[in-house]
Amino acid sequence: MAANWAERISAFSRSPSRFLSGTTAEDFLAELLRELRDDRASFGAKVLLLSPLCEHPSLLCPSAAVGEETAMELMSVLAQCPPKSVQFRCQLLVALTAVLVCASCVATRSRASQDFLDLLLQLVQDTGDLRGDDGLRSPRAAACDCLRELEACSPGLLAQRLELLGGLRQRETSRLHQAYAGLHALVLRNAVYRLARDTGAGGEQLKALLGGNAWVAWEAELDSGPVDDGDCSAALSSLALGPMGTVPTLQTGPDCKELRSVLSSLLEESYLLTPLCQAALLHRLTEVVAMVPGVPPAVFRAQLLRLLGTSEVCLLHATLLLKCAFTDSLFSAEDEAFLLQRLVVLAQHPLLSAPEKLFHVDCLLHFPENRPIGCGADGDEAPPVLLTPRLASALAPTVFDDGATGLARLNLLSLVYLEEAEGGEGEESRGLAYLYEHVGTLLRVVASGGGRELVVTAFRAVFLFLFYFCHVERYCRSLTEELCQLYLRHAHLAPHAINLADRVQEKLAESDWAVGFLRALQGVITMAPPTSLTWRGLGYHLKALARVAEEGAITQHRTVRFLSGVIAAPPRSPCAGGAWRLGNGLLAVCRRLLVHPGLDSLFIPLADVLQHLSRCYGDTDIQDHARLYYTLLTTLSREKLAGVLAADGGRRVKKRSLSCIVGESEGLASALTVHRTEKSLIGLTEVRSAPPAAEAGELRQSGTFPTEARAALEEYRAQFDDPGFASQVAIDYRLTHIDGDDDPRFDQLFSIRLHFGLTDAHYEELADVSVPRLLRGRAAAEVTLRLKPRRPRPTTLHASAIFTAEDGLSWFTVLPQVHVAFQQAFAPLPAPRAWGRGGGPVLFEALWGEMSAEDQEDCATSLFCCQAKEGPLSALVAEHFLPFLVSDRSDEDEFKVLIFLPPRAHVLLRIRPGEPAQFHIATDDWRLLSHLNSYLLTITSSRGDAPP
Repeated sequence: MAANWAERISAFSRSPSRFLSGTTAEDFLAELLRELRDDRASFGAKVLLLSPLCEHPSLLCPSAAVGEETAMELMSVLAQCPPKSVQFRCQLLVALTAVLVCASCVATRSRASQDFLDLLLQLVQDTGDLRGDDGLRSPRAAACDCLRELEACSPGLLAQRLELLGGLRQRETSRLHQAYAGLHALVLRNAVYRLARDTGAGGEQLKALLGGNAWVAWEAELDSGPVDDGDCSAALSSLALGPMGTVPTLQTGPDCKELRSVLSSLLEESYLLTPLCQAALLHRLTEVVAMVPGVPPAVFRAQLLRLLGTSEVCLLHATLLLKCAFTDSLFSAEDEAFLLQRLVVLAQHPLLSAPEKLFHVDCLLHFPENRPIGCGADGDEAPPVLLTPRLASALAPTVFDDGATGLARLNLLSLVYLEEAEGGEGEESRGLAYLYEHVGTLLRVVASGGGRELVVTAFRAVFLFLFYFCHVERYCRSLTEELCQLYLRHAHLAPHAINLADRVQEKLAESDWAVGFLRALQGVITMAPPTSLTWRGLGYHLKALARVAEEGAITQHRTVRFLSGVIAAPPRSPCAGGAWRLGNGLLAVCRRLLVHPGLDSLFIPLADVLQHLSRCYGDTDIQDHARLYYTLLTTLSREKLAGVLAADGGRRVKKRSLSCIVGESEGLASALTVHRTEKSLIGLTEVRSAPPAAEAGELRQSGTFPTEARAALEEYRAQFDDPGFASQVAIDYRLTHIDGDDDPRFDQLFSIRLHFGLTDAHYEELADVSVPRLLRGRAAAEVTLRLKPRRPRPTTLHASAIFTAEDGLSWFTVLPQVHVAFQQAFAPLPAPRAWGRGGGPVLFEALWGEMSAEDQEDCATSLFCCQAKEGPLSALVAEHFLPFLVSDRSDEDEFKVLIFLPPRAHVLLRIRPGEPAQFHIATDDWRLLSHLNSYLLTITSSRGDAPP
C-alpha cells in the first residue's frame, strides 16, 4: 500500500466533504477497491482501507446500483482472502453489511444482499471456526453480529430461519452462545410482530415458522421485492416503551406450546448471559408475550426472584418494563411493595454512583403501578400510591448531597407532600416544613460564600419549591424576604434572581409571586443610600431595576428617585466617571420606563434624569442616546413612543407612521444607501512582464551546495518544515475603466474595496484589496493578488467592488471574472540561500530520479512531442521557461527546466530538439499532467508548431 494512504484515510475521516472536494466519491471508491484487490498490500493496511466504507457507506455508495456493485467486489475480495487473516475477514463482513444496508440493497432484497445473507448463514454454521479469543473475534462471531444488524434494519428478513437459529443456539457451547441467543430473540420478536400485523395470520402460521415449515404466502411476500421496513422498524423500536394497548396482537388460541417451549428455553439459559444481554433478551421476550395473548405472563415468574433482588441497573430496568407491560398479571401486591422499597434503598445506597441513584429516583417518579389511580398523560411524574411520606422520608435531601441528587430528592419529596393542606398537622406538615427549611439552609450557605454550583442548586431548589407550593402563602412570603436579604449582601446574584422571576412567571402564570418578589426587590434596592453603592453593585442593581420596570403592575416612582439620587450624588456620581457599560445600564432602565403604563406620572422626573445624562455624562455615546430618549419623551405621544421603543410583537410597524420628529429626506436616504451599477465599470487586466534577462533565471554564481543528490534533496526539503515557506503566488494586475463606459459620474472613483470570491477549493480565501483612487485618463492602478494554493490548478475568481463616486455616493459593481491560468502558478526553484548556481542541476537530477521510481504513488512521467526546429525551440524556451531553466543555455542538446508550484509540487522537463521535439516530463503530482499538456499545446501552437 502506498505510504500516503494512512494520511488520506485520516483526512477523509476528519472531513469527508472537504476531502471529496479535491476528487469524487466514485474515483475514491475505485481507488479503495483497487488497493483492496492488490495482493502486495498487507492485510493490516487493508483493514484501514475498509474504514471509509464502514463509517461513510452512504457517501461512497449513494445509490443501490453502486452499493450492489461495491458489495460484489468486496465479496470477491472475501472469497480470495486466506482463512488466517481473521481480522481482515471480520472487517470485510462489517463493511459489506454497512454498504448493503445504507445503499438500500437489503430493503430491496437485491441479488447481492441475498448472496451475502447465504454467506453469513454458512459462516454461523461453521462450528469449527473458533479463531481469535475463544471465538469472540472470529468470522463466525462477526457474521452473527452482521445478521443481527441486517435483521434490525430489515425486520422479518430471517423469519424463515427461526428453527435453524434456535438449533444453533442450543448446540453452541462456546461464548458465542450469547450472540446466538440475542439474534434468536430478535428474529423471534420481529417475526411475531409481522405476523401480528397481518390480519390473516394466526396460530398455524406461527407454528409453521417455529417448526421450519415454509409458509408459502408470507415467504412469497417477503421475497417479492421491495418492502416498506421504515414503519415496521419505527414501531418495533418503541414497542415496549409506548402504551401496551397499542401493541398488535396475534390470536393463536390457548394452545401455543411451541412458542412457550421456545420462550422457556431462552429464559432458562438467560442466567448464562451478561447482565446487559439478559436485559436485552428480557426486553425482546416481553414484547413477544405482549403480542401473543395465548402465552401467559407467568412464563417469566421463575425469573422474578432473581430479578427482584438484582443490583444491576439494566436488569432492574427490564424488570420495570415487565411490570409496565403486565402489572398484576405477573406481579403481586407484595412484589410491588418489595420492588418499591428496594428502589428507595438503592436511591440512597452509599456504594452506588450518583447517576445510578438518580436513575432509581427517576424510576420512583415513573413507577408502573398495578392499579394506577391517576390518568395523566404518559411521562408525567407522579409518586406511586404506596410511596408514603414515612417511606419517602428516607430520601430527604441534605446540604451534603451533590446538586443533581439534592434536586432530584427535593422534586420527589415535593410530589409526595403536594396534597398537604395549608396549616395541616401531622407527618406531612412536618415534611413540608423540612423541605422549606432545606431550601432556606441552601440560601444561607450561599450567603456565606458558596460556589457557583451551590448558587445554581439553591436557586433551582427555590424554583422547585415554588413550583409545587406557591399556594402556601406563608412559605412564599418567607422565601421572598430571604431572597431579598440574600441579594442585599450579594448583588452579583442579580442574574439568578431575574432568571428565577422569569421562570416562575413562565411556568406559573396564575401565580403573582414573581411580581411580588420583583416589587420587594425594587424596595430593598431603592432604599439603600446611594453613597453606600459600589460601581459593580450599581451595575447589578440597574439590571434588576430594568427587569422590575417591565412589570406594568409595579409603580416606578422609587426607581426614578433612585436614578435621580445616583446621578446627582457627588462626588461618586457615575456621570463623572463616564463608564460606557454603566451608562448603558442607566439607559436600559430609562428605556423601559419610557414604555411603562405609568409614564404620565413619571414624566417630569424621568425627563430630568435624561436631560442630566445628556448634558453631564462623560461618554459621548451615552449622551447621544440620552438626548434621543429625551427628544422622544417630550415629542411623541405615548402610543407612538411605545411603537418606537417597545419590542415588536410579531407585527411590522409602518415606518412612515412613526416619523414625527424629522421628515424623510431623500438625500439622506440616498447617501446612506449603497447603490448598484447597471453594468461593470472597472476590470482587472493581467500585467504581462517582459522576458527576464539572460541571468534572471539562473541561481547565484557563488555559494555552497551539497555535491551529493541525496544531501541536496534533504537540505531542500527541510525548508518546507516552515508552513508558510514558498506558499504564495503573486500575480500583478492593472485596475482600469472598461472601454465603452463613458458615464461621467464614474470618471473619478475613490476608496475602492475589491472583494474576491472562490469558485472551487483549489485556493485559500483571498483578502480584500484596497485601491485609493482610479481616475479616467490617468495611469491605471496596480493591484497584486496573493494567492495561496491548496492545489495548483486553474481557477476562476468572482470579483466585485465597493467605491465612492465623485458625488459622494457609495456604489457596488461586479467586475468581469478573473481567470487564473495554470502557468500563473509557476514559480522558480526556491533554493536555499547558501546554494550557488550549481545547486539547481544537482537538485534536478535528484528529483528526477525520485519521481521516476515505480514505488511513488503520486509521481508520474510522461512525454510530449511537437514539430519544431532547433531555432524556434530555443526561442520557445527563452520566452516561456527562462526563469525556470537550470541547465546552461549554451547546451542546445537538452534544456532542463524545473518548475515549482506552491505549496510543494514540482514539474521537471527535459526538452530535446529533434524531429519531433521531445518534452520529457516528470512530476510528483500526476493530476497536473492534463493541465501541463494543455499548456504545452498552447505555447507550441502559438509559435506555429503543430503537435503530432
